[in-house]
Amino acid sequence: QVQLVDTGGRLVQAGASLRLSCTASERTFGRHAMAWFRQAPGKEREFAAVLGVSATNAYYTSYADSVKGRFTVTRDNAKNTVYLQMNSLKPEDTAVYYCAAKYGSSSSNPGDYAYWGQGTQVTVSS
Repeated sequence: QVQLVDTGGRLVQAGASLRLSCTASERTFGRHAMAWFRQAPGKEREFAAVLGVSATNAYYTSYADSVKGRFTVTRDNAKNTVYLQMNSLKPEDTAVYYCAAKYGSSSSNPGDYAYWGQGTQVTVSS
């Protein structure tokens, strides 16, 4: 059972930067694909970014078009932690951000992820 704790969300102004963290309890964290999703009020949960692990244990990233070039996902396996660096934040980035984990290949479908953090609120004021 993988437990995830995501932190770092807060109120910021448009144009600011923010880094979210997600710490996992599982020692095999390094073999899990780690993703960030977000959910704005009244909207469905949507994919933001993922850091996956290939069959050759190489890491790769993928981003939603809406965040590409502004968000960066990284991981520190020694700390069992994945980060989402968010730059040039916009009011439309306002949402609850969730980290999620799955063993094996990455996916942009939230239904494919078995493990979820509790969510952290990011609010971007204009």
